[in-house]
Amino acid sequence: MDIIQALTEEFKLKRDQVERTVALIDDGNTIPFIARYRKEVTGSLDDVVLRDLNDRLSYLRNLDKRREEVRNSIAEQGKLTEEISAAIDNAKILTELEDIYRPFKPHRKTRASVAREKGLEPLAQLIMEQKAAYTPSIEESAAEYINEEKEVKTAEEALAGACDIIAEDISDNAEYRKEIRALTFEYGIIVSKKASEDIGDTAYNMYYEFSEKVKTLPGHRVLALNRGEKEDMLKVDLEISKDIILNYIFSQVILSHKSPAYKYVSAATVDSYDRLIAPSIEREIRTQLFDDAGEGAIKVFSKNLKQLLLQPPVKGKIALGVDPGYRTGCKLAVVDATGKVLDTGVIYPTIKSDNRYAEAKVKVKALLKKYGVQIIAIGNGTASRESEQFVAEVLKETETEAKYAIVSEAGASVYSASKLGAEEFPDFDVTQRSAVSIARRLQDPLAELVKIEPKAIGVGQYQHDMKPARLDEALTGVVEDCVNSVGVDVNTASYSLLSYVSGINAASAKNIVKYREENGEFTSRAQIKKVPRIGDKAFEQCAGFLRIPGGREILDSTGVHPESYPATKKMLEIFGYTKADIKNGGLRELRSQVKQYGRAKLCAELEIGEPTLDDIIGELEKPGRDIRDALSAPLLREDVMSMEDLKPDMVLTGTVRNVIDFGAFVDIGVHEDGLVHVSQISDRYIKHPSEVLSVGDIVKVKVLSVDLNRKRIGLTMKFKD
Repeated sequence: MDIIQALTEEFKLKRDQVERTVALIDDGNTIPFIARYRKEVTGSLDDVVLRDLNDRLSYLRNLDKRREEVRNSIAEQGKLTEEISAAIDNAKILTELEDIYRPFKPHRKTRASVAREKGLEPLAQLIMEQKAAYTPSIEESAAEYINEEKEVKTAEEALAGACDIIAEDISDNAEYRKEIRALTFEYGIIVSKKASEDIGDTAYNMYYEFSEKVKTLPGHRVLALNRGEKEDMLKVDLEISKDIILNYIFSQVILSHKSPAYKYVSAATVDSYDRLIAPSIEREIRTQLFDDAGEGAIKVFSKNLKQLLLQPPVKGKIALGVDPGYRTGCKLAVVDATGKVLDTGVIYPTIKSDNRYAEAKVKVKALLKKYGVQIIAIGNGTASRESEQFVAEVLKETETEAKYAIVSEAGASVYSASKLGAEEFPDFDVTQRSAVSIARRLQDPLAELVKIEPKAIGVGQYQHDMKPARLDEALTGVVEDCVNSVGVDVNTASYSLLSYVSGINAASAKNIVKYREENGEFTSRAQIKKVPRIGDKAFEQCAGFLRIPGGREILDSTGVHPESYPATKKMLEIFGYTKADIKNGGLRELRSQVKQYGRAKLCAELEIGEPTLDDIIGELEKPGRDIRDALSAPLLREDVMSMEDLKPDMVLTGTVRNVIDFGAFVDIGVHEDGLVHVSQISDRYIKHPSEVLSVGDIVKVKVLSVDLNRKRIGLTMKFKD
């Protein structure tokens, strides 16, 4: 198989573009490095396309490997023909390849294999000839196979065994299976009902009497049905009119309806479908539905995670983190603008006691005043609503400009109980660590959330049903892309953040932190080469993503890669700039000057490509820029509402917390997130909510419905403000 050509056609790229990109991957370059610093080679492919291409490359290579294994196995059996070899070469997916291999695969003991051991294969072949007449008759021929030693006691048993062989041969035919699979996908229906009449109302109510065509079943329903079945709440089946399939198989198998063999061949065909093909095809299609739904869900999860990680940091603010709780109280943590813990404490505002409530107010007011707290981050878990009401009341009674925000606690408990959490705060208990994490999440979401296993951050749907290895691989890739697109201050970053930088693994990240602790702050990128396990290749991959603000070399604080320093310095000379001008932000006119000079002429003189030139100019125009600053800032609040305050037609401002296949959940400040169904997002038709909404978006919504009993809020974005 020509893998390069297959990738070229699938991704609609140029062949030499794919060849060069694959060569970069094979040479051990990371996706973030290729996307950022090898644009001339790839034709400026972004990280998403590069990861998809890399995944597909791995799949096709594994398919080729399996192709050779199948070919060799059949050849070793002495059964490889030119026709089979060609079919193996033409197989485009693993399922087709396995269909070809099916008749040659060592079988477990089956009715057909037992019949073959009894020597009944010639009888099966005789029947499949489907002659117009048989002399002797088929039944008389079957009597010749009676053999007490082989446990064939009657002609009827011989015929039954021969029919078992015919049934298995039909089931093992690759072409038949391919067409039956296609017919089942086209005309099949997924049907579900209660697994037991004893089951009452559950989250699966809508699936108690449910049916939908296989080909139109959306991924989130596939995952819901699978989970309901797994939890023994639902019984799920794939149904199709049997006539559709049997008509096809008969058209391929039956040579003559008038042949004496017809009754045996037709009976074997029906048995083949009922006993062998139908259950197998149902498993295959449902597995394929799950795999496709899983990939779709992973893409949604990945997109949401990327948007969450790239939420703008609230820079330069002293923060108070509140981890709400009832019996154990609300844990507090004050952190300075760099995330350093200044103070911790516990209050009990949710306990029905005037003294406890008053004490809590005094303590929080004292912290606000003592440390000049500017923002308060409240976790959205248990007792969040009560904690929010308490904080809003305190703010009203205090002379402060501080505001609060509700912060997702997803994964905070995972971090708090982790080895990393214990290493960072050995003297804190898990709830104190959680309060610190909540405060830091508001200050810098990316730096804090990288400490948590990506799948523990709840911005997807049915993530616990995904294949763990595939989910981890995809989400880790998202975190890598986010960390590298933002850049990392090598002098302040934790080793967990550094470990996601291109070319740096966990061990070398710890070595960087250790070197920093023993030798003081890094003063240049070149110094990073002194760190154990950071060789030339690793330095090439990581250098452009590591920042050294205030270092000896101003370019070390930008995204300009050290390999481009000579070209950058030469360009500064051409236009009469100094490094001091970069620091002072005096290169605003550079882009227009380059255009006037001639981009092609300048690139030739600097010996770089135009994509690299554009990246360098962008860095020099805004040295130390943070790509997150261009996004919507977090929504800070001063007052609180309850769900009881909501009324239809009320217009509110909220934050998109999660985007899923059927809509988006929006935090409107009442503890329960409201749902904007996909049909209520836009006046124009959209296939998926992500076409319009992203996690973190600040949006205006109108209340459609409020169900206090079920704690459900229906929202719409389709209104004129």
